Amino acid sequence: MDLSQARSTLSLGFHHHNSPSHHTSIGDNNNSISRQSSSTPSIPLQLLDDESVATAVDKEKGGSSNDEMKEEEGEKFKILGHEMCLKRKREVDSSSSSTSSSKKGVGVSNEQSLETRRAAVRAWSNQPLSVADPDIHEIMEKEKQRQIKGIELIASENFVCKAVMEALGSHLTNKYSEGAPGARYYVGNQYIDQIELLCQQRALTAFHLDSDHWGVNVQPYSCTSANFAVYTGLLMPKDRIMGLDSPSGGHLSHGYCTPSGKKVSGASIFFESFPYKVNPYTGYIDYDKLEDRAIDFRPKILICGGSSYPREWDYARFRQIADKCGAVLMCDMAHISGLVAAKECISPFDYCDVVTSTTHKGLRGPRGGIVFYRKGLKPRKRGTLMNQVDENEEYDLEERINFAVFPSLQGGPHNNHIAALAIALKQVATREYKAYMQQVKRNAQALAFALTRRKCRLVTGGTDNHLVLWDLRNLGLTGKTFEKVCEMCHISLNKSAIFGDNGAISPGGVRIGTPAMTTRGCIESDFETIADFLLRAAQIVSIVQREHGKLQKDFLKGLQNNKDIIDLRNRVEAFSSQFAMPAFDF
Repeated sequence: MDLSQARSTLSLGFHHHNSPSHHTSIGDNNNSISRQSSSTPSIPLQLLDDESVATAVDKEKGGSSNDEMKEEEGEKFKILGHEMCLKRKREVDSSSSSTSSSKKGVGVSNEQSLETRRAAVRAWSNQPLSVADPDIHEIMEKEKQRQIKGIELIASENFVCKAVMEALGSHLTNKYSEGAPGARYYVGNQYIDQIELLCQQRALTAFHLDSDHWGVNVQPYSCTSANFAVYTGLLMPKDRIMGLDSPSGGHLSHGYCTPSGKKVSGASIFFESFPYKVNPYTGYIDYDKLEDRAIDFRPKILICGGSSYPREWDYARFRQIADKCGAVLMCDMAHISGLVAAKECISPFDYCDVVTSTTHKGLRGPRGGIVFYRKGLKPRKRGTLMNQVDENEEYDLEERINFAVFPSLQGGPHNNHIAALAIALKQVATREYKAYMQQVKRNAQALAFALTRRKCRLVTGGTDNHLVLWDLRNLGLTGKTFEKVCEMCHISLNKSAIFGDNGAISPGGVRIGTPAMTTRGCIESDFETIADFLLRAAQIVSIVQREHGKLQKDFLKGLQNNKDIIDLRNRVEAFSSQFAMPAFDF
């Protein structure tokens, strides 16, 4: 055996006398080593160091080992073709009592070492965040204060309750549950199955759906994931989809290409997308042009729903158009799902084949997605292209969509999210939640009225739901500059393209939503105050532009240590701090 072979040699070290009765033979035929008898302590395996390797080589060649190594001797054998060496300490000529004492001391030392390691792991596992990672803890505390002291007007954000937050930070995050209830890839999911089945049941109840006619998948990680699962399940690559244009208030996950032809969303990369638009003068969807485009383009999926459209959707008209062009009708109700559940707007479930949504926003649940799909028999007549449908034909959406979610697009579901969603959906089915959504609408209408009374221009002139779209162009402002000043004043809203402007470079408006501050307890009079704050922010933008110019570098310089911004920020913080923050104890 040369030196390189010897480097792979393993040593078995132990501290008691060697007796053949304590070991069984090493079998070469089955390439295994049988275990020691129960009376023999375990022998740790370790790699030989260079000195030990040299000694083993000398012994193989007949030479003697170094005098300093005489207390050890080796017995060589092979495992799986590799040379092994069993090293034992030589017996020391001493009394049996001293040997016994030595053994006892070694045993105590090993036990102490094991307990020390266990204690270290326990200590590490149970440290609070402030101890385990002070850096992250400090940043999280700052974010908490930002939320408490600020006015949250981003239409797609909300605040979860304490129970939802507890579920999100629970032990459920430890479990892997690939698959569906009753058909998991891992064992130990009996309670996870119960949670997911309960969540599905509550989802159908929250939206007043019959389980004989509708099914639901609660595993998507986001609504964008849910939308893409629908496309993946029902389409082939390069098939056609049609949704509301992004500058008109649509969502990127419905397909979007820039004017230069760049495909922005995955929906446009993997499928052919073609948009319909709003009327540039009214801001409402132009259904006549939509029908003409759909009949010419013949999409396989026609999508209704958007991210910044303040009016109701005419689902009955969408159904007629979808039937004429032979399309599956899909609704992305992410922004209005809370209103749908509370029956405060028209329900897409009366007309659509597939409905997707986020689980946060108005639902006040954890961040994620959900997909509803029709089940059972198809209607006998649904349009000129569907008249010949077999009266016994059933929907085939369930298996295709579920398979697209897993295993096609996702791995294991986030069980902590599903439990948190089940909690939120239970609340959605209550009277208190309906009252909450009614207040969300009243607050949005109060805000719209307050802004229009102050000569502000809103897209469509108002709102039917939870958001308003403020067109800033007549004030000489852009959404980007207004958003920046509002942020510095601790008001969160987001810039938004207005149809007809160059939204990709300089969005001409902002989107303002009422769900989050309604959750904190704001009512109509509070949104009158918020409207005053927004108008003051607009005045600050105008003043800074006039004094420093509109170029970004000059404009940002004018915001530094701006006394007007500091004053407005203090007023905003004083106002916002009056309202409790759900799930936080003060």
